Amino acid sequence: MKKVHICLGSNSGDRTENLREALKKLSSLPRTELLETSSVYETSPWGYACQRKFLNQVCAIHTALSPEELLKELKRIERQMGRKPGFRYGPRSIDLDILLWGSEVVHTPTLTIPHEKMHQREFVLRPLSELDRNLIHPLLAKSVSELLAILMRSRSDHDAG
Repeated sequence: MKKVHICLGSNSGDRTENLREALKKLSSLPRTELLETSSVYETSPWGYACQRKFLNQVCAIHTALSPEELLKELKRIERQMGRKPGFRYGPRSIDLDILLWGSEVVHTPTLTIPHEKMHQREFVLRPLSELDRNLIHPLLAKSVSELLAILMRSRSDHDAG
């Protein structure tokens, strides 16, 4: 069993219910146990600003699935919950991203773990730090709380300049 962190996001339909439903589906995956969930955060959209705000949450699971098997299951859940192909960073009923796979680095043609942009996204780092602020990013060798502080400092420097 591997401890895995997943980010959930929703900005269309009943966002709160979408997160609840996704967690329910995650907890019913084979050889998988839902361990804990962060609080829900309302955040501005990233990448494409002209859309409704997101609700974001991070959960931790134990799973015996492989990274590719879990990705396949997450895509199936997204489809079941009405996610349709659309433009990058556009509105979606549910978005499920694997953030961390324990302390492992996974790189396949369809999957990169740790998530390559997680250190740039407050909507990932804030709920993730709520679950484990000392969790270490396996490539950057910094804790989640350090990454969040760096991000907030750079945002503050950018806003001041």
